[in-house]
Amino acid sequence: MRVLISGASVAGPVLAYWLNRYGFTVTVVERAPALRKAGGHAIDLFRPAMDIVERMGVLDRVLAARTGTEHLTMYREGFARPIDLEITRVLAAVSDRHAEIMRDDLSEILYEAARGDVEYVFGDSIAALSARTGEVRFDSGREDRYDLVVGADGLHSNVRRLVFGPESRYTTWIGAYLAVASVPNHLGLDGRMEGIAGAGRMAGMYGAARMDDARALFLFRTPRPLTYHHRDVATQRRLLREHFTGLGWQVPRLLAEAERSPAFYFDSITQLRLDTWSRDRVTLAGDAGYCPGPAVGGSTSLAVVGAYVLAGELALHGGDPARAYPAYEAAIGHYVRRSRAFAVKAARRLVPGSRLDLAALAGAAWLAGRLPTGLTRAVVKLGSKGVRLHDSIALKDYPALTGAAARSGTTSRP
Repeated sequence: MRVLISGASVAGPVLAYWLNRYGFTVTVVERAPALRKAGGHAIDLFRPAMDIVERMGVLDRVLAARTGTEHLTMYREGFARPIDLEITRVLAAVSDRHAEIMRDDLSEILYEAARGDVEYVFGDSIAALSARTGEVRFDSGREDRYDLVVGADGLHSNVRRLVFGPESRYTTWIGAYLAVASVPNHLGLDGRMEGIAGAGRMAGMYGAARMDDARALFLFRTPRPLTYHHRDVATQRRLLREHFTGLGWQVPRLLAEAERSPAFYFDSITQLRLDTWSRDRVTLAGDAGYCPGPAVGGSTSLAVVGAYVLAGELALHGGDPARAYPAYEAAIGHYVRRSRAFAVKAARRLVPGSRLDLAALAGAAWLAGRLPTGLTRAVVKLGSKGVRLHDSIALKDYPALTGAAARSGTTSRP
């Protein structure tokens, strides 16, 4: 069976790898002219996603590309004493298996895992699509037909728009905005992050292993959604300046660097809520179908798991979308719903809304930095099941004898 995947970031390459292993003929189309290497930002892989990349044979590369960020120093507007926190202690309590890696590094590793067996088409995109027949017309003018089409093209998915309608029907803004820019590492950060938190806004800067520059990170709340287009970078930079004017520490310099940085990302922390993300021959994977919210819901791990499950269900049901797609949605539905619930709470707590919240943040950091890791983990397990939601996910094992392997009588074990 021929499968077309739109998007070559995370979910797309993972899905392509597993579908190829199961005997499907896979094409990945990506709007960008080449694999994206625009800076990116740090993302987290938790235990189920780590287990999958291990099964893909790329765990060593993922571990070698870890950011190495282990320490946080956070100043607070109106307070003299900063918060110092050992990040690894907190993460060890949240997940038993974790890696922080730059998104572009992860994309490259996943792309390399199957590019010899999967067709990648860069610099093109889907212009028109029939969910019923699988007929596709590309921006380049080329036309083709596929048995299955998967949108793995992110929060602002083109495939979702073509098949399910405007993005506004399915998005729920959960109160905050995120911006990331590649900036010179003028603080010489190595294995640590520094920043400042004020009421309703937070800015920071971090370096990473094997990275000459650094990333400036901005998070802020607004009482109502902002008006801008997700491709209007000039307006995004203006909004960023407006919301961080007057915040001290290194913020004025970081804003100036973000203004001229060629690698700049700005988006709302928005959640997708579709009752179903499949229609006829088309389905969605990763952020395109069930983004719980950038930076707050573990969307990268969810995307890796979703892609793995989708490939497995397609193999298990012989590529029949009428059976495989509902099974896929049922298999990850609980994970999606829990991620959504956690993200809404995290978006509220991540950026302190008042001086009282800032003081509470300092108290929590003080406690987390002094409890033994084992005790911290026990407290987390007792006090908030949502924090360890990723480690609670059990991966399904799919049959080794599927697809081309089954037809040829050979066994290919994932």
